[in-house]
Amino acid sequence: MGVTRLKRKDRKNKARANNRVAKIKQLLLTPVIKNVDMDELRAQFGEAPKNKPAVEATAE
Repeated sequence: MGVTRLKRKDRKNKARANNRVAKIKQLLLTPVIKNVDMDELRAQFGEAPKNKPAVEATAE
């Protein structure tokens, strides 16, 4: 008995898999929207370093 290939089912399964992959890729492309409290974030890291002028040591 020969093995027959279910072509319509094969096409349907491939389409489902491709649609699933496309959906996942689309979800990964959209950026995650977050509500970030900047003051709280700054408090975690302490004070931001001030821009100090570079002190150059002159060797003579």
